[in-house]
Amino acid sequence: MVVKITRKEAGKKERAPIERMAQECIAVQLRTLTRAVTRIYNKALRPYGMTVSQMNILVAISYLGETRPQDVCRVLQLEKSTLSRDVERMRANGWIENLPGNDARTSMLRATTTGKKLLEKINPAWQQAQHEAEALLGAEYSASLSRAVAALRSREGS
Repeated sequence: MVVKITRKEAGKKERAPIERMAQECIAVQLRTLTRAVTRIYNKALRPYGMTVSQMNILVAISYLGETRPQDVCRVLQLEKSTLSRDVERMRANGWIENLPGNDARTSMLRATTTGKKLLEKINPAWQQAQHEAEALLGAEYSASLSRAVAALRSREGS
């Protein structure tokens, strides 16, 4: 028996995986949410000359104390080149400093007093952005994100 597929049926078969990817892809959905949430935080932080990416790095460095760049990358799931770009800007702004490591091949990062004071100063704007992001996502989804990140970190030992 020969089955003849019409052009319309063939088009449906071709579109099925595309529609599924467009509607169900977790990466696409997360990136869409990330862009929306990033806009909220960047708008709140703009008056301070800071982006949410820079804030995350400054918080991580402040929290970790003197730390190696690779540790910041691991904790924040960043590529080394992404961290390097932001670190250069943040050093130029006086928010962080490089310190010599144990040997000539390594260096350490540390938040400056200026950087730590900036985190205190931006706290009200961050809190407002946090409320807006939670309102966008809803409390249930915000809590799910926190659990997912905690699970990721526990699996990776971060």
